[in-house]
Amino acid sequence: MALLNLIVLTILLGFLYKNANGAGKFFNQFYSPLWGLNHLTVNPQGTEVQLLMDQSSGAGFRSHLEYGSGLFRIRMKIPERRTGGVVTTFYLTSAPDNQDPGNHFELDYEFLGTNGTLQTNVYDNDGGHREQSFRLWFNPSQDFHTYEILWNRYQIVFYIDGIPIREFKKHTDRGVDYPWKPMHIEASIWNADWAGVVDWSQAPFIAHYKGFNFNACPAQINGVSHCNSLKYFWNKMWLKPKEKMRMRRYRKAFMSYDYCSNLATRKPECSWNN
Repeated sequence: MALLNLIVLTILLGFLYKNANGAGKFFNQFYSPLWGLNHLTVNPQGTEVQLLMDQSSGAGFRSHLEYGSGLFRIRMKIPERRTGGVVTTFYLTSAPDNQDPGNHFELDYEFLGTNGTLQTNVYDNDGGHREQSFRLWFNPSQDFHTYEILWNRYQIVFYIDGIPIREFKKHTDRGVDYPWKPMHIEASIWNADWAGVVDWSQAPFIAHYKGFNFNACPAQINGVSHCNSLKYFWNKMWLKPKEKMRMRRYRKAFMSYDYCSNLATRKPECSWNN
């Protein structure tokens, strides 16, 4: 019964959040196609993008600029045809375009296949492997939902429809790195063996994106330190006790994997991030 009440509350919160946050501004104000150009379609109004995946290619886009902090968001609907292996993403990364990324910073939302499994990941100037996965309380292929990443000088928080599901705190005083390089936004659809086997008979797979506006501090040539200024509202954001309580409830109800629970993948920050 408690789980049912939590789901009902979530649907209501999602509805309210959806109606408080409009479709946003135009794709070309903030983003440009990055790859798979013949698999990327922008609607005539410039308010929605479709990324198509078939056996020949997927597609992706990226933000025009690099940033040093912000509250980043997108509204996304994943492909509705059921398969494994297709990865639909929204993320921040310091990796350069079309190069081996090496050790870098990255904050990921990745849908693994189209069954509703969402993986979040953090690359902390390394190769990542901080996966936390969730079996969501809604079907992400049936409607648009809002996925946000807060990155400020205190913490990184992942939100879905305004509900925090993950926090990565700044612990540089304890030897844990924290993003200090400029990052840009990317979104993509592609296929990966580690995400399952693609049923190509269901192709094409189409991901939908809209709500392209976000709030962020553009990086400068001399770095991102200016992006820590308190003049930016997101640098005064932190999880309040009620939000932390809600996050714990949702993680308990819907998280299916946590790298901190696996001795082989557990990292130092696991002792301080909860």
